[in-house]
Amino acid sequence: MKLLLILIGVLAVTTLAGATDTQIFSTSAGPVKITPLYHASTLIEAGGKTIYLDPAKPAKLSGLPKADLILITHIHPDHMDPDSIKEISKAGTEILAAQSVVDTVTSAKPVSNGETKNWQGWTIEAVPAYNLKRGPAPGQLFHPKGRDNGYVLTYGGKRFYFSGDTEDVPEMRAALKDIDVAFVCMNLPYTMPPEEAAEAVKAFHPKIVIPYHYRGSDLKIFQKALEGTGIEVRLLNWYPQG
Repeated sequence: MKLLLILIGVLAVTTLAGATDTQIFSTSAGPVKITPLYHASTLIEAGGKTIYLDPAKPAKLSGLPKADLILITHIHPDHMDPDSIKEISKAGTEILAAQSVVDTVTSAKPVSNGETKNWQGWTIEAVPAYNLKRGPAPGQLFHPKGRDNGYVLTYGGKRFYFSGDTEDVPEMRAALKDIDVAFVCMNLPYTMPPEEAAEAVKAFHPKIVIPYHYRGSDLKIFQKALEGTGIEVRLLNWYPQG
């Protein structure tokens, strides 16, 4: 009977952990707590402040803390959703976003590729995110160069990279340095397949990589491609059911 109760308890904890998949990273300024919400929507908490990255439907935001800062990578509706932004905003919420987003979300402040902002103990770098070859029609790209952002967030000496929607672009290989945790997209036709994502990750070699924005991708391919590299792959549930 006691063993049965212990097993039930373990299963309950495992189910809860699997439901949220919250990750906690230690830094010199205190812990950073990162929770996957849905697809690319991400909740980041540290130092009593709350940051959301790309909040958008169908991420469940009800009951979550209001945002001190919202970061938006680009204009596509799975990354920029005015209703979701409104739901998590409060008096004083700041929004940093690519210029194309500012044209719609007029309360946002623009940040462009190569710019760095300092905010409440965080350093926020906007980095290029774009397609090299994939697009809706010949001569068109889903994400043209210079329009959209990825972000490198630094807090307490730890560096967190969020790719936004991108392929394996030269800037990713050349400019990303000393990344502790990388959140990397992979899905076709809009970004890149797992094999290509793995090659990009090998080039800038973060300590930990977490696939996100991966709907329809085979993460086992990505995981296998990074075996033996010394890069830890963490698979989280970005597509909760119910």
